[in-house]
Amino acid sequence: MWHFPLIGETLGFLKPHKSNSLGFFLQDHCSRYGNVFRSHLFGSPTVVSCDLELNAFILQNEETLFGSSYPKPVHDILGKLSMMLVSGSLHKKLRSVALSFINASKSSPEFLSYVDSFSLSFIHSWTSLSTPLHFFKEAKKLTFYLMLKNLLSIEPDDPIAENILEEFMTFMKGFVSLPVYIPGNAYSKAVKARRRITSTLKDAIKRREKMMKNARGDFLDELVQRDSLNDEEKVSVLLDLLLAGYETTSGLMALVVYFLAKAPSALQKLREEHQSFRKDGEPLNWEDYKKMEFTSHVISEALRCGNLVKFVHRKALKDVKFKEYTIPEGWQVLPIILATHLDPKLHPSPLEFNPWRWIDPTTNRKVTPFGGGVRICPGAELGKLETAFFLHHFILNFRWKIEEEDAPMSCPYLDFKGGLLLELEQIK
Repeated sequence: MWHFPLIGETLGFLKPHKSNSLGFFLQDHCSRYGNVFRSHLFGSPTVVSCDLELNAFILQNEETLFGSSYPKPVHDILGKLSMMLVSGSLHKKLRSVALSFINASKSSPEFLSYVDSFSLSFIHSWTSLSTPLHFFKEAKKLTFYLMLKNLLSIEPDDPIAENILEEFMTFMKGFVSLPVYIPGNAYSKAVKARRRITSTLKDAIKRREKMMKNARGDFLDELVQRDSLNDEEKVSVLLDLLLAGYETTSGLMALVVYFLAKAPSALQKLREEHQSFRKDGEPLNWEDYKKMEFTSHVISEALRCGNLVKFVHRKALKDVKFKEYTIPEGWQVLPIILATHLDPKLHPSPLEFNPWRWIDPTTNRKVTPFGGGVRICPGAELGKLETAFFLHHFILNFRWKIEEEDAPMSCPYLDFKGGLLLELEQIK
């Protein structure tokens, strides 16, 4: 096969495939070269790892042996201060701010009550639909509005909420597109959308600074009082949190709904669990969430089967030896998260959606949907909680089937090309 020097095998590597499969590139290369092999991707000599132990070693040795190393187009679209991209003390500082928000949210009865009530009202808006529901798009709206309310006290019916949502839709279309800047293409539109979102968030910060006598008690109040952060850093934290709420949590909801549609026994078991949480008008709370054992298994299995993220970008900071492998200093390293989730040596019948496999506590050590080490996703638990609260109301109010065969795709980030069309039937 011929390869251009700068592109190498990148186009083959990025070719879309079902997210519950390895795809042709990885299947072909692993069968020919083993689970760890060399390639030339994203303009750099690269070690690709589909090995669980090596992946864990890479993720656990962040900033000592390996560093975050995303291609320049990713920097251009996310911004130089994104938590995905920065390292060292700056990463630690920005991450601690994000964690303070997430931990406060999990323990806030007001926030949990809002997640519960807004999920229910949002779902009820679907009862009058006469056409199939574009679920993935609706899930993005739900999770994005939850984050806007909690971060900035912007209500879903505020015109600015819809404006920011539209900008994020443009932003994400470019984020998952071929990262080449050509005027008018998806990537260039995304770069411009990010600038507009940044401007909107800067204005929100300035307005709140002038209104501190009338504090609202949301995350923005806390953020504007953080003297350790400059304005650009404050905007970047907000952008990261909104992006996580918009894309990651909605993707998780879509995966769960997709796999449950094909697993009637799991859906029945889940309904039985949630019947026990029915309350007379009382919202779900943290204690309810911690008791949702089978729900947790369903969410974890959807993450393993569906794979929100295919891989992460790292670079060797020095020559690294691991078992029989040597990774030269400066080489790019790609731990393939998806590959270990679908490895039959680690998971019996790996393509089968089987929440009961999570009864075995060792399964947790073989699945890393949110990464690992110092860069493990800070909002993982919050995303699971929002998904669990949504599921409570969705499965008790609706039956559904997938209108068209629309498998989750890795492009390389999760997508449903058909939008995950659902035909809904309300449970009376």
